[in-house]
Amino acid sequence: MPCELSGILLHAYLDGELDAAGAASFERHMQSCTQCCAALAAEQALRQTLAASQLYEPAPPRLRRKLRSSLSSAHSPQMAKLQTWRWAALAAGLLLALFLSRELFTLLRGQSEGAALAAATVDAHLRSLQLGHLTDVQSTDQHTVKPWFEGKIEFAPSVRDFANDGFPLVGGRLDVLAGRPVAALVYGRRKHVVNVFVMKLPTPQNLPDSGERQGYRWLSWKKDRLQYIAVSDTAAEDLQELHVLFVRD
Repeated sequence: MPCELSGILLHAYLDGELDAAGAASFERHMQSCTQCCAALAAEQALRQTLAASQLYEPAPPRLRRKLRSSLSSAHSPQMAKLQTWRWAALAAGLLLALFLSRELFTLLRGQSEGAALAAATVDAHLRSLQLGHLTDVQSTDQHTVKPWFEGKIEFAPSVRDFANDGFPLVGGRLDVLAGRPVAALVYGRRKHVVNVFVMKLPTPQNLPDSGERQGYRWLSWKKDRLQYIAVSDTAAEDLQELHVLFVRD
C-alpha cells in the first residue's frame, strides 16, 4: 500500500507549510521510507522542469496601456461588438493555454514518476542481493514457481525457464514497487543475477525503455498488459537477449 504520509505531508513540506517540528519529523520519516524519498525527488524534478519551461509570460506595460485605451474609447455599438469578439478570442486563448499546460503537466509528471519507478527498481534489485533476500521460492522448475504466485498478487506472471538459452531460472519472490506488490522472477546469467520485475500498473508510466544507475542496467517492455523490467549488472546485450526470449512467443 502507498505510504500515507506521502499524500498528507509531501506537498506541505515542499511548499514550506510545515512548522519546524513538522518538517523535522517528516525528514526523519524519509530516512527510512524509500517511497517518500522517491515521491519527493519526482515532485522536485517536476517543479524544476515546469519552472524552466517558462509557460507564463506577463503582458508588457505597453500592451496593457493600449488595451485600457481601447476599452475606454469603445463608445459606438460597432466598437462594443468588436471588443466583445476580442474578449471572446482572449478567453478562448486562455482556455487553450490552460488545456495545453494541463497536458504538459500530465506528461512531465508521468515522466518523473517513470524515472522514479526505474530508480526504485534498481534499489529493489540491490536489496535482493542481500543474503536471504533473493528468492521466496527457489526452483528451476517453472511449474513450481508460477503456481507459487497464485493468490499472492492480482495477476498471473508468465514464468519460463531459459536454461537452454543461457538464462536458467533460479526462483521467484514477492517485492514492492511504487507501493504495489510485484512479482520478481530471478534468472542467472553466467555469474550474474538478473531480476525480472513483473507488475500491473494502475496508470500508464512513461518509463524509459532502458537506462543505467549505480552500475546496474535495466530494460523495460510491455506484454499482455503487464510491465516487465529486467535489472542486472550484466551486459546490455544480455538484457536484450532475455527480452527477446520473453516476447518471442
